Amino acid sequence: MFEIVTQETLPQFEAFVQHHPKGHFLQSHLWAPVKSDWKWEGLLSRGEDGAVRGAMSVLIRKMPGVPYRLMYAARGPVCALSDTAALKDLTDGAAVLARKYNAYALRIDPDVPSAETDFIQSMKSLGYVHHPGDKDFNGIQPCYVFRLDVRGKTEEELLAAFHSKTRYNLRLSARKGVTVRLCGKEMLGDFTRIMKETGDRDGFITRPQSYFETMLDALGDNARLYMAFWEDKPIAGTLAVHYGNKVWYLYGASSNQHRNVMPNYQLQWEMIRWALETGSDIYDFRGVSGDLSPDNPLYGLYLFKKGFGGELVEFCGEFEMIYNKTADFIVNKALGTARTLRRKLKQLKNRDQEKQHKEAVSARGANTADSSGN
Repeated sequence: MFEIVTQETLPQFEAFVQHHPKGHFLQSHLWAPVKSDWKWEGLLSRGEDGAVRGAMSVLIRKMPGVPYRLMYAARGPVCALSDTAALKDLTDGAAVLARKYNAYALRIDPDVPSAETDFIQSMKSLGYVHHPGDKDFNGIQPCYVFRLDVRGKTEEELLAAFHSKTRYNLRLSARKGVTVRLCGKEMLGDFTRIMKETGDRDGFITRPQSYFETMLDALGDNARLYMAFWEDKPIAGTLAVHYGNKVWYLYGASSNQHRNVMPNYQLQWEMIRWALETGSDIYDFRGVSGDLSPDNPLYGLYLFKKGFGGELVEFCGEFEMIYNKTADFIVNKALGTARTLRRKLKQLKNRDQEKQHKEAVSARGANTADSSGN
């Protein structure tokens, strides 16, 4: 049987999610204040003995221009993958929420590897439409991630498993004088500034400082801001989250200057060390592209994360329960048009950046030629 979480049962919900092997910070109630534009509801499944056997955090948001809402269970549900009774309970509970909030669909992107075909079949049998993972970053959550098994490991054992180039760059960073500090909200201004610099360089939209402030407030000791300094100047930073048996690398930023001192290697190492300190089982590097061809622009990101000895994990993709087919068609068509427009704008921006780079290279060559002729 299912039940909608109340203030009285919220501690049971949170305890179950936090201690379950499939628990995830995106399924925690602690994450709800970070998504202030969404309403939070929680669902529980109990066995005949009354013990909690499943949970699911659901975010609900009104879609612009239509009288419908979308429900989203990020990295849910939290239960044993083989527990079909719990999956059915949570699905039935979501249907009740859909009627209450006039939701046209529920989307779920479970923390479940693609090899778990029995789970995929169970979700399909409950009426979900399965959307296999995308090799690019077109889903709400990345479908491909790098994960490092740190369970029972020592720092020495982990370092020994790193790629030799990664160990070299880690030592080089220390020799160059880079230091990493655990910081508070007082450094968020610098972190946001460097993040904006990173977004402009790599072509992605960044969050405002207020978003990161809310995140640190909401997650408390579960979140950490690490900043890398060179000559006492902040040049890179990361935001990490610890929850349950995992630590996640959530956001990273690096200045265009001083990248040659390799600050990102030390930042990753400090977050991995945090995973060891907390007794976690997994350090999650988060997303990489599923296209592993060397000519992929994101191949360098793959090599960087791979160098720390982790495992490439492919998740099973997204599941969608459609409650109103007409509304689903209208909203998806509108969203598809918006995504196409954003993609075209990004392509234009990339072309402009490439043109400016070529012009700059050409200008430097011309100046060199003029100088040598004088």
